[in-house]
Amino acid sequence: MSGSVSATTLVINAGSSSIKAAAYDDHGPCLQAHVDIRDDAARLVVRPRDGNEIAAQIFAPSWQAALDLLFDHLLAMIAPPSIAAVGHRIVHGGTYFTAPTAVTPAVLATLDTLVSLAPLHQPQGLAALRTALARLPEALQVACFDTAFHHTCPSEAMRFAIPRALHDAGIRRYGFHGLSYESVTARLQAVTGRLPERAIIAHLGAGASLCALRDGRSIATTMGFTPLDGLVMATRCGSLDPGVVLHLAEQLGMPVAAIDTLLSRESGLLGVSGISGDMRRLLTSDDPQAAEAITLFCYRAVREFGSLVAALGGLDAVVFTAGIGEQAAPIRSRIAAGLAWLGLEIDEAANATHGPRISPPESRVSAWVIPTDEQSVIARQARAFTPRRPSGPDRGTRSQTPP
Repeated sequence: MSGSVSATTLVINAGSSSIKAAAYDDHGPCLQAHVDIRDDAARLVVRPRDGNEIAAQIFAPSWQAALDLLFDHLLAMIAPPSIAAVGHRIVHGGTYFTAPTAVTPAVLATLDTLVSLAPLHQPQGLAALRTALARLPEALQVACFDTAFHHTCPSEAMRFAIPRALHDAGIRRYGFHGLSYESVTARLQAVTGRLPERAIIAHLGAGASLCALRDGRSIATTMGFTPLDGLVMATRCGSLDPGVVLHLAEQLGMPVAAIDTLLSRESGLLGVSGISGDMRRLLTSDDPQAAEAITLFCYRAVREFGSLVAALGGLDAVVFTAGIGEQAAPIRSRIAAGLAWLGLEIDEAANATHGPRISPPESRVSAWVIPTDEQSVIARQARAFTPRRPSGPDRGTRSQTPP
């Protein structure tokens, strides 16, 4: 197939408990939607650019059912023939995919092999991709990877001290949240007019990580082989002595599946507080265990900041983003206080109103709050494969395609 196509691009960002979608044309986003999934009920919100918001409670007995209902609403509002491309957030690209990639059967088969490296995210992304293939067979499907942004890190930042054969087999650091970091980097440049030479972006949400950037390029990050590594998160443990995993298996007799559930879904803020993995709830609690969880979250963040400052050889700017980073002023204050030795000062009035700049002019290190917009990055990456549909059955690729 060849010839011109409509400029409409659909974006799907699938998570375990929510699915975000957006449609973009030549003038920007023309429709945004999301569905939050709770047990067998889900809340669907659709915001057209020209029209009233649509909000409804829907019956969704499964995650796939919620995804199908979201597609029903989207395709009732956007004529399928007008959709030239669908961009998908895929968390893990392994060693194969270091740039946005048009989906072929071979690409999809390889992505299936990476599910074990991101079990909380990869299955949903691939399910959304397969649904889009079925519902929009004429549209180009483009996989956009969270790991790709960190391809610029030096080898020493991504290697584990394990036998070379294992490293060559793909057991190494990858880093995540790359679509968010790409979005925030572009917005930081727009806000400041010039990128700081040495910056650290703190993506603090249910999943949390830090990224050290030199001249806008990732040189180190806190997540590693999987999104379990690094900071304390909502329900994920963050950095953990591997001996703990051996102890759980050998001494306590826990099976692999139970250990995975423990570290991925029962740890982090939830595990320490015994109350919730939601920072908003913990900040309003007077339970001392909630306070302990918050203290640990901030302490680990400050320690990881220190390691990235060392990798950068100094620091010029700090940027907070994602749910906690954008909305939790007390958390920003506590982390900034731990970084005061670097010359970071906070303007508490600006911090209370969420910036964008939350440091005074005299601060040696500037601090910013910049909302992330992964959807716009995915749309831009997917639209780069248009405006003409490719003619061959494989539709091309902009990344290494495995055999």
